[in-house]
Amino acid sequence: MQHTISQLASATADKNLEIVLKVLPAIVVILAASAVCGRLALLVKQPRVLGEMVAGVLLGPTLFGAVFPTAQQAIFAPEVKPFLYVLSTIGLTVFMFLVGAGLDHGGGTAKKDTKNAAVLAGAGIVPSLLLGAGVGYVLHDRLSRPDISPFEFSLFLGGALSITAFPMLARILYERGLENSRLGRMTLLGASVDDAAAWCFLAVLSAMHSGAGALQALRTIGLTALFVIVMLTAVARILRPMGAQVERTGRFGFDQMYVVVGIVLLAGLFTDYIGIYSVFGGFVAGLAMPRGRAFREALHSRMMDFTSVLLLPIFFAFSGLNTELGGLAGWGLIGPFLAILAAGFVGKYVGCAAAMRGIGFSWRESWAVGGLMNARGLMILLFINIGLAQGMITKEVFSMLVLVAVITTAGAVPLYRWALPERIEQRVLPTAASTPEAVPGPRDPRPTTAPL
Repeated sequence: MQHTISQLASATADKNLEIVLKVLPAIVVILAASAVCGRLALLVKQPRVLGEMVAGVLLGPTLFGAVFPTAQQAIFAPEVKPFLYVLSTIGLTVFMFLVGAGLDHGGGTAKKDTKNAAVLAGAGIVPSLLLGAGVGYVLHDRLSRPDISPFEFSLFLGGALSITAFPMLARILYERGLENSRLGRMTLLGASVDDAAAWCFLAVLSAMHSGAGALQALRTIGLTALFVIVMLTAVARILRPMGAQVERTGRFGFDQMYVVVGIVLLAGLFTDYIGIYSVFGGFVAGLAMPRGRAFREALHSRMMDFTSVLLLPIFFAFSGLNTELGGLAGWGLIGPFLAILAAGFVGKYVGCAAAMRGIGFSWRESWAVGGLMNARGLMILLFINIGLAQGMITKEVFSMLVLVAVITTAGAVPLYRWALPERIEQRVLPTAASTPEAVPGPRDPRPTTAPL
């Protein structure tokens, strides 16, 4: 395989064509593995994204690299990886933009839902953060790089475990018709706050790790707040006439697409520059988009399928290339892994369920939300990829957290169904707010190519 690819690449003197002949085979392999694993995930009643996550891991050294090392090294050669990274970053930025654009933050009970969502978000962050940090502090000498302090390592581990995969949570709620119920709307708000807090937390950790000190961290936080304010006020106001035109004419043309894509990429560029990663910029850009039905549907139909089918699987594969689960087989690392998994699971599941019960939901509804909030999916992969790239964690810790992501994500739907079987779930459905503006967001399962 390696010899064949080398022959193809050397058959031309065009260096750009050489790169194409190396990158395209890698993308084709990624898409094939993602399609197969995604379909298998659906067959066992799991979200497609779980299969894509598993496909990424299998393409790395865990399976493909172990069974066919020469072929794996040829397809995912070192010169190919930077191109995969760029494509995955663009894909994630656009995907999070679509998530933000599709999030319905209206509703007649908005004040009450927002207050309850703040309680849920706190319960989703604090217990996992404290338990994860405690485990990280105890295991620092065994798992951390020598140049990373116990304080920094503990905070990173706690921050990673406090994340919720709210795009996946939204997909499950849409699938079951609960996206505009009181339970669904509040859970979405709580999960979005969880993730926004995690990105700000990571920004502070990155500033600390770079040695920039407290002033740099404060600069990052200040610029982040300024960015959010400008996007949600000035930019959102500027875009209103374009949204009104789309609603009036029903047309979303190339001129509008140029504007939208330009804003997304500029937002990602700015947030990358200030140190909080482009996906956060994409998400905030999505929140700034017009909220009309036609506009949101046009964004989804034009951009989501391409992003989901081509760019997101590349990200999962790129993460998988850094994941070596074979190294966790020894008993020496099984104990630390189980401790990390237990801290993340208990913190989210019990903490969120207790918060839901405390604000008046039944125990069944509370455990259902606890299960959903415990899914980490794509979001923790983003978080730990940044940590690995910046040298805050080792590849062993990275691999453990990938496995935590897979296990907690796989458990989300079964835990939800256990707590709210369909016969009981129907009691929740009548509370859904049937508003004419409620439209499927980018996680809606009705399009067959939806990623989550």
